[in-house]
Amino acid sequence: MKKNIKIIGCLLATIILSACSNDFLEYEPEGVLSSENVATADNAEALVIAAYAAIGNDDMIGPLTSQWVYGSVRSDDAYKGGGGRGDVDIVDKYEQYNLTAADQGDWMTPRTWTLYYRAISRANFALSVINIIPDGDYPNKAIRQAELRFLRAHCHFMLKLIFKKIPYITEDMTAEEKASTSNDIDNDALWNKIADDFLFAYNTLPQSQDQVGRADKNAAAAYLAKLRLYQAYEQNDSHQVTNINAARLQEVIDYADDVTGALEADYGNNFLDGFDNGPESIWAVQFSINDGTTVGRTSFVTGLNSPHGTGLYGCCGFHLASQNMVNAFQTDTSGLPLLDTFNNTSIFNVVDGNGETPLAPGITVDPRIDHTVGIPGRPFKYRNTVNNTGDMIYNFSWARDPGVYGYFGNMKEQQAPDCSCYVKEGPFVGTSKNIDFIRYADVLLFKAEALIQLNQVDAGVTIINQIRTRAAASTQRQIDAGASNIYNVGMYPMGMSKDNAWKALMFERRLEFGMEGPRFFDLVRWGIAEPVLNAYLAVEKTRKDFLSNAKFTAGRDEYYPIPQREIDFTGGLYDQNPGY
Repeated sequence: MKKNIKIIGCLLATIILSACSNDFLEYEPEGVLSSENVATADNAEALVIAAYAAIGNDDMIGPLTSQWVYGSVRSDDAYKGGGGRGDVDIVDKYEQYNLTAADQGDWMTPRTWTLYYRAISRANFALSVINIIPDGDYPNKAIRQAELRFLRAHCHFMLKLIFKKIPYITEDMTAEEKASTSNDIDNDALWNKIADDFLFAYNTLPQSQDQVGRADKNAAAAYLAKLRLYQAYEQNDSHQVTNINAARLQEVIDYADDVTGALEADYGNNFLDGFDNGPESIWAVQFSINDGTTVGRTSFVTGLNSPHGTGLYGCCGFHLASQNMVNAFQTDTSGLPLLDTFNNTSIFNVVDGNGETPLAPGITVDPRIDHTVGIPGRPFKYRNTVNNTGDMIYNFSWARDPGVYGYFGNMKEQQAPDCSCYVKEGPFVGTSKNIDFIRYADVLLFKAEALIQLNQVDAGVTIINQIRTRAAASTQRQIDAGASNIYNVGMYPMGMSKDNAWKALMFERRLEFGMEGPRFFDLVRWGIAEPVLNAYLAVEKTRKDFLSNAKFTAGRDEYYPIPQREIDFTGGLYDQNPGY
């Protein structure tokens, strides 16, 4: 399906047009088609493919598939990077927590809002067509309805993570109903609306599908585990966690147990071309290349983020690991993270005359650091050369503005420049590598989190150790490329207190998904964004002057402002989030 989706999606270009910003909730191209005149099985199949394509129709200034802006830079994982604070300055405002609703214009979150609702509209239009096709004329009717409701739920879920207060739009609503639907919905009720779509998919779809990339029961179960985990942390109107719902946590465990999957043998496989749709990929957006189009159905969502000034990559040096993120990978003599003291010592923080950043004697690290962060003097993307010509040892000269943002890069979202998955448009880099929305490691840690919160501590710690065992075995690529072996990963003991197991769980999620985007949303879910991020800033300000005025405000900064243009367009129907 990876190629089929893209080819059919291109053929639909003359049918499914981009909606303007004022009517994307009512997404039926005028004068081209209606649900009645396309109500055939063949047309319905094409409309489903178009709905799948929409979840990957993002770009560098309106992310859907990567949360590097909203979840990574917004957290303690990463700095914005680029050519100083004024370069894509809206992301600087996100990083500084000094955004106002009027600041956004058409950049980033307003564009993401529009693109997600366009995707929802595609799903709804396809549903409106399929719903009126007789069952006998369309054997796959129920399955396609379930796929579309899954896609719709995915979009609403992501919108809720970013904005919290969103209108929930379905195919059976009239234009007037859509226009009059408020975004002020009870938090728990909104979770349940999203869950209803996932539940329909869970109860209707087969466990797996022949065509990779299609939603299946497995993906629905994983998403339900994720949704119920977020829902378990009940929040008030000021975004503060007021209760943790034990019944929801049990649902997390039950749904996680329904998910079949496995960890990749090597952690790095998750971030390399050639391993798409492997055993760890539960739900991913599909990309392709060499499909007859100019640059293929490639992803440019991280097109700003490649190493700068290398001659191998392009532009623009965004999304750089924070010193705090780098320090988090340090381990003690037993191979365990320094849960409380990791940030007391800066590792890899001195560039010597050879352009390397040596560790102090005796320091060891979790090997996931060399899958996550570009570090001067160490091989980049498990390579030391490209075709034996270009030097792939990460160099301090690859940093675009080291005086502001330092020398560390990002690695997971990059591919080697001689990869067949790699394409450049001007200075911007795109790849056909899939982007995973949920990995099996996610599902395991969802379950571990619920178990620990329910006082089943040893069971939760056992799962954490399963993740750590895979990390410990993921060293060969780096060593083969010439990285010095400074790795040490140990296992947590049984019999830990709940408090210590909880710290271990939170820390493990950060190490496992470092710079992939979930960090900020995790902190908000746990109700600890304000203390964690202000403690991060207090230290980071002594290292990076550009953060000197940054401050996280509880009750406001947990969510992004509702785009002002949406409030204006609805005549004030939409409520703004607190503090904006």
